[in-house]
Amino acid sequence: MNIQPIKTPKDHKEALKKVEKLWDAKPDTKAGDELEVLTTLIEKYEADTYNILPPDPVEAIKFRMEQMNVTQTDIARLIGANRISEVLNRKRKLSLNMIKVFHTHLNIPVDSLVN
Repeated sequence: MNIQPIKTPKDHKEALKKVEKLWDAKPDTKAGDELEVLTTLIEKYEADTYNILPPDPVEAIKFRMEQMNVTQTDIARLIGANRISEVLNRKRKLSLNMIKVFHTHLNIPVDSLVN
């Protein structure tokens, strides 16, 4: 096993190719250990290289509502019809109470709701 830090896009591409070959490796084997180390290095490189911003709060709400098959009317019962309409149309910012409701009832991480 000759594993080195991933420093360039070329290194990253090569590491991904190796992972693809090792994907079905069983844990606690030489190949499994290599797969585990490579995926850790890839995760570190990607975290350092690609700055992934948190989602837009309104888009997070819309996405979660769609996932859970929740309607605007369902949310209106919790925070009011005008408020949910204004939030989804970006005419009103989320209040602390709304953030709590979306977090509690839609299970949206607070980090995704606070921008």
